[in-house]
Amino acid sequence: MASIKQVQITFDCANPERVARFWRAVLGYIAPPAPEGYAGWDEFDRAQPPGHQGPAFAAINPTGTEPRLFFQRVPEGKVVKNRVHLDVRVGTGLVGEERLAVLEAECARLVALGAVRGQLLLADGENESCQLMQDVEGNEFCLD
Repeated sequence: MASIKQVQITFDCANPERVARFWRAVLGYIAPPAPEGYAGWDEFDRAQPPGHQGPAFAAINPTGTEPRLFFQRVPEGKVVKNRVHLDVRVGTGLVGEERLAVLEAECARLVALGAVRGQLLLADGENESCQLMQDVEGNEFCLD
């Protein structure tokens, strides 16, 4: 008998707060509630010992229906292409010029948040068009 599992997607990054804020804005996610006894995450962070402040941030879907995102500070920088990436599904069910217009509008919004536009892959008869992107620390993702 299979059991139901939950998935958390974890990002290694240099600045967890910056990357978390970016992805919250991209996906409409929010910060999870602060730990009990703290008015907010800033208060919790200030209560941590020196060297342990700001090592991680998270983002949750307000409805609780999508995976939690977790952002953790690591000392090394990004060196190679991601082996796993997120597809931000903004054009589902759309084709042709209508799909391209939606991809372009969302791409422009995300560039204003700090994303970097990559290559636009046009529909090829098998796959629909998608826009390659990078987040504020260079992690690849797709608008599709």
